[in-house]
Amino acid sequence: MLEKVIVSWSSGKDSALALYEVMHNPEYDVIGLLTTINRSTNWVSMHNVHRHLVERQAASIGLPLEVVSFYPADAKKSYETSMRKALSKYQRQGVTAVVSGDIYLEDLRKNREDKLAQIGLGSIFPLWERVTRELAETLVKTGFRTVITSVDTEVLSRDYLGQVIDAQFLASLPEGVDPCGENGEYHSFVFDGPFFQEPVQFTLGKISSYEDRYIYYDLLPYPSI
Repeated sequence: MLEKVIVSWSSGKDSALALYEVMHNPEYDVIGLLTTINRSTNWVSMHNVHRHLVERQAASIGLPLEVVSFYPADAKKSYETSMRKALSKYQRQGVTAVVSGDIYLEDLRKNREDKLAQIGLGSIFPLWERVTRELAETLVKTGFRTVITSVDTEVLSRDYLGQVIDAQFLASLPEGVDPCGENGEYHSFVFDGPFFQEPVQFTLGKISSYEDRYIYYDLLPYPSI
């Protein structure tokens, strides 16, 4: 019997590659995507991608989307309460593990494992300790189309914002910048790929900043809503 899993979905490249890996693994049955949304902005945290775009991703992929929302003012409590409620529902449907796209941030992995273990769920990390240059090249070679939504201006020029990840993009990254942005150098939005039925249409909105060093595009669904 296949192991039922749900994929932690950030809307970006790492979660897309993790989904790609488990969809091609005969041991797993992916029954849905799980994303977290800031209730104040209606965006996916860090990636700053609007909820409607994530919903369109899931619709194009053909998987149900479970949205866990939280209030920033009480993020830890509201996040954990909402997450437990959502995961308990999936446990009743036979889900035994959550798939995540982490690559080599040990503290983040341990935190995920500990939180899931508390409610009796396992953790799966299909990208763990893979060479990030190879992962980034795989992203391009397999046909994923990914736009840069946010950059850390202390390590990357603002010119990278809005670029699409391709061979030229990877070749242009400065020395010391992780090709997958694993240290927070950039975040992304996957709008097309091998398991998308059709591209997710969007347009680039205004550029904003936070914490004095990060800038991001406000991606807008197209046509706008």
